[in-house]
Amino acid sequence: MNQQLENTAIDYLQTLKQLGVQKIEVSAETLQALKARGKNSGSSKLAANGEVPRRAANREVVPPAPQESARPLNLGSAEKVAALEKLAAEINANTGYRAMFKYARQMVFGVGSADAKIMFVGEAPGADEDEQGEPFVGRAGQLLTKMIQAMGLQRGDVYIGNIVKYRPDMPPGSSGNRKPTLEEITISRPYICEQIRIIQPKVLVALGNTAVEGLFKTGSAGITQRRGNWTEFQGVPLMPTYHPAYLLRNPVNSEKRKVWEDLLKVMEKAGLAISDKQRNFFLTK
Repeated sequence: MNQQLENTAIDYLQTLKQLGVQKIEVSAETLQALKARGKNSGSSKLAANGEVPRRAANREVVPPAPQESARPLNLGSAEKVAALEKLAAEINANTGYRAMFKYARQMVFGVGSADAKIMFVGEAPGADEDEQGEPFVGRAGQLLTKMIQAMGLQRGDVYIGNIVKYRPDMPPGSSGNRKPTLEEITISRPYICEQIRIIQPKVLVALGNTAVEGLFKTGSAGITQRRGNWTEFQGVPLMPTYHPAYLLRNPVNSEKRKVWEDLLKVMEKAGLAISDKQRNFFLTK
């Protein structure tokens, strides 16, 4: 293991420890290699008590994100705005976190009302979001906006955010977007949790399987099984549904109706009026 790789591994372990991870599983071969490294080098080694070795000098470590808590803050409108601004500033100042996304142009925090009854959570910014600094502004975002308008709302009435706050890096010269890694999600997750705790919406909508897995730290079931079924996150009712990008790939009324049925449940839970016209969207005539 060269020094650069060792420093990277140490930084990652320190970050996981700061996020509350108490242990990780390693293979017998890896454990043996770590022990051999400790014997043959005067540098860092894995301690028997689980302590992470000290990092090499001049290496940036991702500072700890806010301590995760399910307890709502119960803030007033102005206090929510101030708390969100403070959190955004903290993320911007986290140079270690920023360094994980070296090709990203800017941080994409979130947009909408701090008093929103409904909050949408996606996975990560794409190229369009990275350019504009706002979540869900590309093709999928434009479709999400139409969905929100069909609910009788505007983007400014809800809150929209992603778990990961920077666009995940793509290989140089490649196009498109990629799913965030487990490491990127794990380190980013406390920020969206804090946003939820500040806003305290009446209803959460998780857009796509990655958003659900990121929030609940699980990969046990796909979005097909999860969508349409209420669950709860931080004491807030949460509705998983398909990501708008899925509807772009499958633009048929039967799939649109599934998402719309999920949103009708969201509207009902949030106390919004539902017209007969809205109830009949995408039904076969």
